Amino acid sequence: MTVNSNKLSAKDYATDLDVRWCPGCGDYSILKQVQTVLADEGVVKEDVVFVSGIGCSSRFPYYMDTYGIHSIHGRAPAIVSGMKIANPDLSIWMITGDGDALSIGGNHLIHLLRRNFDINVLLFNNEIYGLTKGQYSPTSPKGKVTKSTPMGSIDHPFNPLALCMGADATYIARTMDRDPKHMREILNSANGHKGTSMVEIYQNCNVFNDGAFEDFTDKKRKAETTLYLENGKPLVFGENQNKGIKLDGFKPIVVDLDSTSVDELWIHDESDKIKATILIGFFSDPSDLDFLPRPFGVFYQKDRFIYEEALINQVAEVTKRKGKGDLDSLLAGSNAWTI
Repeated sequence: MTVNSNKLSAKDYATDLDVRWCPGCGDYSILKQVQTVLADEGVVKEDVVFVSGIGCSSRFPYYMDTYGIHSIHGRAPAIVSGMKIANPDLSIWMITGDGDALSIGGNHLIHLLRRNFDINVLLFNNEIYGLTKGQYSPTSPKGKVTKSTPMGSIDHPFNPLALCMGADATYIARTMDRDPKHMREILNSANGHKGTSMVEIYQNCNVFNDGAFEDFTDKKRKAETTLYLENGKPLVFGENQNKGIKLDGFKPIVVDLDSTSVDELWIHDESDKIKATILIGFFSDPSDLDFLPRPFGVFYQKDRFIYEEALINQVAEVTKRKGKGDLDSLLAGSNAWTI
């Protein structure tokens, strides 16, 4: 990956195409922050590739003045895997949605995460199928009334980050479209991680699921409903930063800092898998909103070998022992039959 010596701006990564999402869609905010992050990194556009599946989010590659592939439903993980093996120096970003990644693409996603290719995955979660006009998705809450669930959904929704933790992802984070400053911080952090970075982005679909995340974006409520994670810092939230989270055994509870010392609070540690699992479990049921804030930030990250490097090293070792292969000999084989 080559860094451009000339200073780039976000506009340098924008195409001349009209950006066509619904007016007010959260995708506009995400697009802007991704372009800004790439400009800050200064990576030459020829070394950057955006790959998407199918969905509103998957129009993303059209609006990036880089290489891009609009692939098929749920199969973007297969495309980015092959691409990273073929050219490990590329900066590869996979753009997907809750329907694309967690339904037809669910099996592909878990194997991408466990293999740990050095790529960035941005999962736009709007808890609805937007492109196909408002059917319920794997993340739609129970009881959700949509065109495909007129009596309310009876499905239990996916917790996307819990799925990622189960697949042993090496970087798991969450941010939202209406907090651009936080989103930039998370995107920069994800891009700096060596391995598969999974970032869930709460993205408002103002046509088919408007206000799905209003509890966390409304200025009057968000201080009481959101918890911003900072590595090495205590879990504190509230309008006046007067509330905190402490652990009672393995159970998180909300405490008032007027009667509890900050020293008793849970200290966030991005390398602690057990605590990350507990954090990711916050709001696994909508009723949790009554007592636990929703966490945003980096839940977990760890170092692990990346797939493409391991594969290259393996091929080099075999070549060293057995010599360079001969394709014609391989195709001819070592056995012959007379018919």
